[in-house]
Amino acid sequence: MILITGATGFVGRALVRQLSSIGYPVRALIRPSARSPRLPKGVPVEVAVVSLADTRGLRAAMRDVDTVFHLASAENQGARGNLLVTDIQGTQNLVDAAADAGVDRFVYLSHLGAARASGYPAFKAKGIAEEYIREGKTPYTIIRTSLVYGPEDHFTNNIARLIRAAPGLFPVPTGGRVVVQPVWVEDLVTCLVWAMQNEATLNQTYEVGGNEFFTLQQIIETIMEVTHRRRLLVPLSPITLRAITVFLESILPRFPISSFFIDYFAVNRTTAVDSMPRYFGLMPARFSYRLDYLIHKRWYQRLWSAVSERLSPPQRTE
Repeated sequence: MILITGATGFVGRALVRQLSSIGYPVRALIRPSARSPRLPKGVPVEVAVVSLADTRGLRAAMRDVDTVFHLASAENQGARGNLLVTDIQGTQNLVDAAADAGVDRFVYLSHLGAARASGYPAFKAKGIAEEYIREGKTPYTIIRTSLVYGPEDHFTNNIARLIRAAPGLFPVPTGGRVVVQPVWVEDLVTCLVWAMQNEATLNQTYEVGGNEFFTLQQIIETIMEVTHRRRLLVPLSPITLRAITVFLESILPRFPISSFFIDYFAVNRTTAVDSMPRYFGLMPARFSYRLDYLIHKRWYQRLWSAVSERLSPPQRTE
């Protein structure tokens, strides 16, 4: 049995689908909430409704578990998230529960740039969580990654949403050449699964990224080109951009960009361009080749697609 925290998140849902497709039994650890969990449809998965702060509940959720994938984080909750409770204390509780249950492997998804000494909250929290995992009794594999993108991400989709809403102008930070290596979500999930299956990855930390470097401005320009939405890029100082983001995040509960997102582009988050092929034998996807999901279809196009799908005859199987 494989236990996944953060299974309702962007990476988590992709991991659940891939593990289930190759026959692994999956148990999703879901935090208590009034909302229905966003698990992949049509995928067999057990559900354990447990908070990462509930040590007794975590031990019960570990029943028959061989491997833990720890993906849960408070980052995407923005100002409503609590990194101390979820990313730091929650990880420590999960590591202790895994050790008590005799779990064989603990796989953790971290960030490039994670370090206890970091001045940025998200990277600092990941660095502390990594220390707890290394000091625990359960064999581990830590995979540090750059920004992850895909059809359900909080990265490219939110930028595209802001571009569509922007009244002809779009702000970009000035004075920086900070670069990242965007990673296609299916490539990352494949690395996670292969790491679980390979005994040589025990007690190792890997840094993976795409095969291209991009600045935030280049990413915005690429998304504008794909979505056919041109905006005039207006340079703002990083301090001003952060202040605007914090203000809007505090007054607009569903504002798509958080201060954590600004942190992602505050420091270089890169590694060797051949890291993924070297460690996992996988050639990463090109960033611009995987952004078709950002093309916003008109309502009548979506309606026609739905009708065509319903009217198309079922395919015969031999």
